[in-house]
Amino acid sequence: NIPVRSKIEKPESLMAQLSFAEETLPLGDQRVENKMRKNLAAFSYTHTQTNRLHRKAAEWFPIIEPILAAYGIPNDFKYMPLVESGFQGGVSPKGAAGFWQFMPGTARTYGLKVNANVDERKNLRKSTIAACKYLKELYGVFDSWTLVAAAYNVGDNHMRKQINRQNQDNYYKMRLNRETGGYVYKLISMKEIVEDPVRYGYTAPRALLALNNE
Repeated sequence: NIPVRSKIEKPESLMAQLSFAEETLPLGDQRVENKMRKNLAAFSYTHTQTNRLHRKAAEWFPIIEPILAAYGIPNDFKYMPLVESGFQGGVSPKGAAGFWQFMPGTARTYGLKVNANVDERKNLRKSTIAACKYLKELYGVFDSWTLVAAAYNVGDNHMRKQINRQNQDNYYKMRLNRETGGYVYKLISMKEIVEDPVRYGYTAPRALLALNNE
């Protein structure tokens, strides 16, 4: 077996290729590069879960991708449901649920039905449409897709406060709570392992390989 370390240590040329929504990872920042390697390593240690995610990607992406395109949302956001709900089902302790882990109030704001009889947060197509509306609104506020992803995780009001408090609007240079500060790194790691599983020591299901080669 190839040691995990050798799989995840990337030369600078490969590190330079890492991006989210065409916003590249800043090079030359040791803190950023260490954090990226740490996240890739964490995914490399979860073989069973990662293989499950490959299967879910093959099932979900054909539904998600056309909706993202229709709303002008970068294709990389298709990895968000895998990070949000890929490892779990049901409702979180805070009340978030479904593929995009919407809270009930936010879900209703963007057109989803959430009541005792129906919960459209668990409908992939409808919840993706709602997520696109929310993401587009966030982009109108933050004008950066990495900040949009972070705001989706922590809330737009909190993100605005942090930008003002730190006088900084570069996600990679901001000091955020542990979950939000690692969120975009998780998305990039998910993207890397799903798009190029062989590089990280995985054999993707045939359905996903076919999807990536279309």
